[in-house]
Amino acid sequence: MSKRAGVAQRLERSEPVALMPGVRVSRRVRIALIAIGAVVLLLIGYGAGLLIPRLTAPDDASPEAGFARDMSAHHSQAVEMGMIAFQKASRPEVRTLGGDIALTQQAQVGIMQTWLKDWGLGPNSTQTPMSWMPDGQRSLNGNLMPGMATREEIQKLQNATGTEVDILFCQYMLRHHIGGIHMVDGILAQTDDPQVRQLAQGMKDGQSKEIQALRSLLEDLGSKPL
Repeated sequence: MSKRAGVAQRLERSEPVALMPGVRVSRRVRIALIAIGAVVLLLIGYGAGLLIPRLTAPDDASPEAGFARDMSAHHSQAVEMGMIAFQKASRPEVRTLGGDIALTQQAQVGIMQTWLKDWGLGPNSTQTPMSWMPDGQRSLNGNLMPGMATREEIQKLQNATGTEVDILFCQYMLRHHIGGIHMVDGILAQTDDPQVRQLAQGMKDGQSKEIQALRSLLEDLGSKPL
């Protein structure tokens, strides 16, 4: 009988096998060691999978983080105006558009807030709005980001009735979307992050179509953009 055949038979009988001079390991022990090693490798791989994205994630002062925070705030006002139009506009097409904008932009806020959480960052920052964008602060109206309505304008929209709701909503949202696209162009010029680019481009495409609809509605209402 060959030496290899003898070792095989002893493994089948769970007899100790000499792997190194002076060291004898049974088949069961070998199986247990292999299983433990597999578990350790899985844990190392899992840990690396969690750590590597965090190490490569945008930091607190990055354009991506600034965009996610500022655009979340920008979107929140669009949601507020969209819900006012959905509830109070006199024309069904304005109510429908307001509701669509509110739902779409609220969903996008959720995506951007999830990014910040995944990046290990908070939803707020001590940095000035638009500081992530070169010369972005020049586009501020006080502390308002591009296209945003003042609180007085929001109150005026809330107090309006009838056709005035339709006109004010279309005027404010048209201006709001134009400002939002300005911000989107700012992040597209700076980021290589694929998920940020995909969402930003989707925002630009969707809002560009809504701008056309808002202009058409204003024309039908006999009014003009602000």
